[in-house]
Amino acid sequence: MANTVCEQCGGDLPILARRHACFCSGRCRVAAHRARRAETALPKELTGRRRWVRRDARKAPRTLDGGFASVVSPSTWAEHADAATSPVGVGMGYVLAEGDGVVVVDLDHCLDGGELAPWAREILNRCTPTFVEVSQSGDGLHIFGHGRVDHGRRLRRDGAAVEVYGHGRYVAVTGRRFEGAPVRLADLSEVVASLT
Repeated sequence: MANTVCEQCGGDLPILARRHACFCSGRCRVAAHRARRAETALPKELTGRRRWVRRDARKAPRTLDGGFASVVSPSTWAEHADAATSPVGVGMGYVLAEGDGVVVVDLDHCLDGGELAPWAREILNRCTPTFVEVSQSGDGLHIFGHGRVDHGRRLRRDGAAVEVYGHGRYVAVTGRRFEGAPVRLADLSEVVASLT
């Protein structure tokens, strides 16, 4: 066994003799695994609905068998558990469907080296604590919540796009929570109204 620093506790102890071992004990390994799962947890308001698709590298929605999925055809959507285990494409997406009351505020190009742009911070600060994830590109945010959006809208803020949608779209979901955002959806009605 080699002596090195445990990835979880930082202790300088013998590391478990495994090929990719980074932990000093089973307890630290389990704690690290739970922490990683918590970082990528998704709200039950999303995972409990049959609104999931796969996505390809160009972010086009795909069915679980590899065909094209449609945001207006529920027969092309799947349960979260099935989409999560499908080998099709490079990731998953959530379909925003009319009548669900789930809305997304998409902030493009608002992160630079992990730092949030002031215009995006102002929008985020107006939101009740809700599920927020880092986008696939790593430089944007998706703010999920409850509300009503009759017609999607695209605005410009300091050269970046702010999009607001409630139906007829899908969102490429990463599950990478931003700044420890809660794993629940809050009411975003006031914020959405101010942006549409």
